[in-house]
Amino acid sequence: MASAESKVPLATYRVQLGAHLSFAQLIGLLPYFRDLGISHIYLSPCFKAAAGSTHGYDVVDPTEVNPELGGAEAFERLCRASAESGIGLVLDVVPNHMAAAGRQNRWWWDLLANGRHSRYAGFFDVRWDHPDPSSRGKVLLPVLGDEIERCLELRQIQLNRRDTGIYLGYFEHEYPVSARSLRQLLPPAEADASFSHFFSRLDATIAAINSDPVRLAGFLDLQYYRLVFWRRANREINYRRFFDIHQLAGVCVERDDVFAATHGLILEWARAGRVDGLRIDHPDGLSDPTLYLQRLTQAVPTTWVVVEKILEPAEALASEWPVAGTTGYDFLNVVNGLFVDPRSERLLTDFYTEFTGQTTDFPRVVLEKKRWVLARLFESEFSHLVSLMEASLIRQSAPGAIRQGEVGSALAEIIACFPVYRTYIQPAAGGIGSRDRAVVREALRAARQQRLDIAPDVWGRIEKILLLRQFGPAESEFVRRFQQLTGPVMAKGVEDTTFYCFNRLIALNEVGGNPGEFGVSLEAFHAFCRRIQSDWPQTMLASATHDTKRGEDTRLRIGLLSEIPKRWAAAVRRWSRMNASFRRGGFPDPNTEYFLYQTLVGAWPIGSDRLGPVMLKAAREAKAHTSWLDSNPIFENALEAFVQKVLGNHEFTADLSEFLKPLAQPALVSSLSQTLIKCTVPGVPDIYQGTELWDHSLVDPDNRRPVDFELRRRLLSEISLLSAEDVLDRQAEGVPKLFLIQRVLAIRRRFPEVFGREGGYQPLAVEGARSNHVVAFMRGGSVVTLAPRLAVALGGDWENTIIDLPAGAWGDVFSGAHFSGGRHQLTQILARFPVGLLIRS
Repeated sequence: MASAESKVPLATYRVQLGAHLSFAQLIGLLPYFRDLGISHIYLSPCFKAAAGSTHGYDVVDPTEVNPELGGAEAFERLCRASAESGIGLVLDVVPNHMAAAGRQNRWWWDLLANGRHSRYAGFFDVRWDHPDPSSRGKVLLPVLGDEIERCLELRQIQLNRRDTGIYLGYFEHEYPVSARSLRQLLPPAEADASFSHFFSRLDATIAAINSDPVRLAGFLDLQYYRLVFWRRANREINYRRFFDIHQLAGVCVERDDVFAATHGLILEWARAGRVDGLRIDHPDGLSDPTLYLQRLTQAVPTTWVVVEKILEPAEALASEWPVAGTTGYDFLNVVNGLFVDPRSERLLTDFYTEFTGQTTDFPRVVLEKKRWVLARLFESEFSHLVSLMEASLIRQSAPGAIRQGEVGSALAEIIACFPVYRTYIQPAAGGIGSRDRAVVREALRAARQQRLDIAPDVWGRIEKILLLRQFGPAESEFVRRFQQLTGPVMAKGVEDTTFYCFNRLIALNEVGGNPGEFGVSLEAFHAFCRRIQSDWPQTMLASATHDTKRGEDTRLRIGLLSEIPKRWAAAVRRWSRMNASFRRGGFPDPNTEYFLYQTLVGAWPIGSDRLGPVMLKAAREAKAHTSWLDSNPIFENALEAFVQKVLGNHEFTADLSEFLKPLAQPALVSSLSQTLIKCTVPGVPDIYQGTELWDHSLVDPDNRRPVDFELRRRLLSEISLLSAEDVLDRQAEGVPKLFLIQRVLAIRRRFPEVFGREGGYQPLAVEGARSNHVVAFMRGGSVVTLAPRLAVALGGDWENTIIDLPAGAWGDVFSGAHFSGGRHQLTQILARFPVGLLIRS
């Protein structure tokens, strides 16, 4: 059996399977990945998903390979072909949820048909004991376009028969009928009745029920689900969801039978060597992530496992998790900060306030938005928490001492003030670590300061339960549900709200980032890398994913604005005057307009076919003038027209193009530097599909567009014939980035020990006036990375900046130049190519 170390990827390439890429097409791309230097392909979820899924995270059957991708046979061919090519597979696993997609999900369908009596009743996290009698023992389905009385009146809900099957239909949706309700339909038995006669009478009964809304309502009451207006979802939903998406139902993977049913194929593939690695999607949604990961890694101990864990800037990955690390958002934000100039923070802050009138108090905005999403998007989950807390208080206190309103207010403030996604307290084991204890106390302290009107004993009682000093079934359930709620509130309040309305510099508004912090110093970056080398040397390193708000080069180009704050402010004032006549009734507002101009800087050139949907999504996520729940047609129409007219304003687009010209070379340098750093620091670099060329994509679905692999294959075949100067001459095609990736990955494959667990990480001292403009470090005593940063101010002029190379003979992978150990001017080393990777002979 191969060792665990041998299965650790050298570099992964993340592909988005779906309408644009099947297993068969992927097989055809294996030579390209091999020539690029990729060791493992990282697949998006490949189990059967909802019909027409473009991403695969809406799994309907984890026991079947997605037939829309080619099915099991095509997957087996991919496994064989990848093994023959020397390329391994990493699989994206979704343990937290499944798509509640009617008949497509047979487990969900059976649950709806049989309720608590279903063999799959324990597979989904349903609250059967709902306090509302009309929902008790039923699954609430928020699918109707209006209140049910109106839908019945309009005959939109109907009983239907297909052959011998009877079901309820609502437009294109179908729902099963319970056995107890079928008795109302079956006509009395007649000894001489034929099948045709029986079905004729059955159809007559169905028609009679369909024509009588009262009778049909009675029939609906006999089902194990309750159809309701979709607007009731956030207030009344009684099953756990993925965030606030009721089409994705939470799965109880903590149960042995559920784990076995959902992970059977995964474990089979890993044990057979078809899959070398697993990427675990959203572990924070689980009841007990630690227990889940322990069970998973015990089942496949030699498999490389990373988790999609969003770490807040001061947060560390739980050391007790038996994983190789995260999927790389922590690295993404640290490396991104290297290319933001902290010296401009005051100027950009002042101008943002002047132009938009918005607050620049980031923590205050976060607090407000988390309160908003808790109240509007998670009302049902929160009310359940309050009821559990009140049940505990009733047992512990005299009734007169309970202040129910204060309990809810205190809980809401604690959740809003929670500094991380969640804690990992295990009530069943009675265990709480020092890290989790500190997080809870920090949240309580912050919440108390916000709500001085709440009595001290209320905070004390909540603290006792959260820190496991008060035990009981209600208390354990409270802690579990509390931990499963703080994460969604953080994600929706910060990533999906604050990051679309706090627009000071949107290059910083990235998953796991903190836009309140402006830039990362070289010292902080080196400290981060040393910590990764020490604690998580096989973690994944990302600079773009399917969930990032902006492509890696879009983000870097916007970051360049931090180096030219005065020029940027002047341009925005000028552009706003140019486009002022395109507003309607004051819309869009200045904050949205400011977001638009930054987006154009990052993604130009771009058409309205891409920009329009991105701006609409951004406005709805910001929830200031419109939202997904309550769209504002006046604002949205004005925004759409504004985008169209701005892009059609030749005076503006010409000015924008002129503004961007001086940023072209700094953008190239920044992109090459970020890519080089990702491929040489401790960890496993991941390349998101298509980003081996310039990546000026925006938020999904823009970043999931089909990739032109034929172009990339052709360019890669031409690189071996090009000199460093030839490569730079083909900047417009993205050739320099592709060239760099191939050269660096070849070095990783040639010297795996240098970049592995024992490789080490040593920052190198640089002297001179521009020493702060280069990231310099050595791996394994034999590979040196030189990556310029803050390239606008650098201007290609290193002046007298010097690096002292260790003794030996060194050769640059990109330029082919050779250097001896000792002191060298950076101007000399980087004369032919903007970045350097030196190998000691």
